[in-house]
Amino acid sequence: MSRQQAIDLATAYFDQGQFQTTLERRVAIPTESQEPGKIPVLTAYLTEELSPLLVKLGFDCKIVPNPIEGGAPFLVASRTEPEANFTVLTYGHGDVVRGYAPQWHEGLAPWTLNIRGDRWYGRGTADNKGQHTINLAALEQVITARQGKLGYNVTLLIEMGEEMGSPGLREMCTLHGDLLKADLFLASDGPRVSASRPTLFLGSRGAFNFELRLNVREGGHHSGNWGGLLKNPGIRLAHAIASMVDPKGRILVPKLLPSSLPDNVRRALANIQVGGGPNDPEIDPDWAEPGLTPTERVFAWNTFETLAFKTGNPDAPVNAIPGYAVAFCQLRYVVGSDNQNFLKHIRDHLDAHGFTDVEALPSRGEAAEATRLDPDNAWVKMAAASITQTTGKEVDVLPNLGGTLPNDAFSKILALPTVWVPHSYAACSQHAPNEHMLGSVARESLQLMAGLFWDLGDKGAKIAA
Repeated sequence: MSRQQAIDLATAYFDQGQFQTTLERRVAIPTESQEPGKIPVLTAYLTEELSPLLVKLGFDCKIVPNPIEGGAPFLVASRTEPEANFTVLTYGHGDVVRGYAPQWHEGLAPWTLNIRGDRWYGRGTADNKGQHTINLAALEQVITARQGKLGYNVTLLIEMGEEMGSPGLREMCTLHGDLLKADLFLASDGPRVSASRPTLFLGSRGAFNFELRLNVREGGHHSGNWGGLLKNPGIRLAHAIASMVDPKGRILVPKLLPSSLPDNVRRALANIQVGGGPNDPEIDPDWAEPGLTPTERVFAWNTFETLAFKTGNPDAPVNAIPGYAVAFCQLRYVVGSDNQNFLKHIRDHLDAHGFTDVEALPSRGEAAEATRLDPDNAWVKMAAASITQTTGKEVDVLPNLGGTLPNDAFSKILALPTVWVPHSYAACSQHAPNEHMLGSVARESLQLMAGLFWDLGDKGAKIAA
């Protein structure tokens, strides 16, 4: 068979309803990793849903226990060919966020696939069951078209804790690097820049969450009796934040910024537009770092966000000077930032500006580091050319995603070039009620992934060598 026949098989997989049937079955499994007591359900997704299909495709499936006690296990599936001389590692996650069933629109439910026009509703359709279902189905069609010989080895890693920060993933990659040894990491998660154009992204911004706290006294005191005599922690903490970021969102602490914006990153982003979609918020043109385009601000620079701020009792305010204030803050950062010393830089800045009474503490939870593959990498060029050949569309190539994924496990621990091909779009409500994917994007993604998996068999060995 030919490349086009492989793409035709992938198209038929969608048009004849096989993709819908498979996704319906997977959406119906409530793999909420954030809910206690879900380990049996999470494990069953690997052993009962995915493994039987993979075995039919020639994969050897292994359930690997999580190195962290209480964490969900991993599925590592390997498909090897005797004459293959390079390996592709692919990835997905089968866990989802909580369903929030009462909050969905009338007639919709998180565990039922419901198709309304181009929107396919259901928890996990966008993040990430729909995306890894597309990739596995496209791979299956290419295996069929090539009569069982891809020309390369494939290793699949599925985790069941990504929505909890991927606990144990990095430790698993360290302990079982032999099982995951490869030449290229190729996977799908996150959104396209625009639903109408394919996207590649090559890493992700990192996230550093921290808290600023000020406790000055026990309890509140009447503002009439004590106003003008007692320090107000809410006012003081607001000024501490204002010393770090200006009224237009520009970071004022140089050591919290990246060292540079590389020229090839700037060139890669030059023709990419963000926002403007029907459900997108209106962009504030003068927010954050001046002199950068909106695309550069979200994909190539660092941002400071105050996620929540509390002082006193906002739900029932009283005439009292509060005794404490707390702000939950976040730095989204790119490669070239001194992220290992962020907390020290924050502490030094606060002390230098007279805020020695303000505590700076790291927030709990695992944080993924910033990663970025060179946009001029040969794997990137090959993938973009393949997708354009299949779709006839120019590909948006992002050096890194604006959000955060556990890409550092693959790019740093496993030392792999990382290429992500997202099959969702920004307005998919992925962590909210009414999560959905677009049927038109799913169909196109099946086609372009079939073309890409085919082209790896023709061109991958030369790049790997």
